[in-house]
Amino acid sequence: MGAIPESDPDEPQVTKPFKFVTGGYDARFPQQNQTKHCWQNYVDYYKCVEAKGEEFRPCTQFYHAYRALCPKAWTDRWDGQREGGNFPVQLDR
Repeated sequence: MGAIPESDPDEPQVTKPFKFVTGGYDARFPQQNQTKHCWQNYVDYYKCVEAKGEEFRPCTQFYHAYRALCPKAWTDRWDGQREGGNFPVQLDR
């Protein structure tokens, strides 16, 4: 039997390792239940984007936090509410 080659030349090479990002510690939410933390980061992200634009880099901290904390079903529902104009928070102030 032949030796197993180090790598297959036809296989795509991964150049960057996967980086797992989670929301950092937030003193406003010290308990294990992170539901309010999820909600607040979702609202803060869209308020930040509304005020400063999507290219404003500090908004990404809220984005990464809510993406790490919130179940997708919740954010899908909130996205639908925002798009439908019946989201329970005024985001443009």
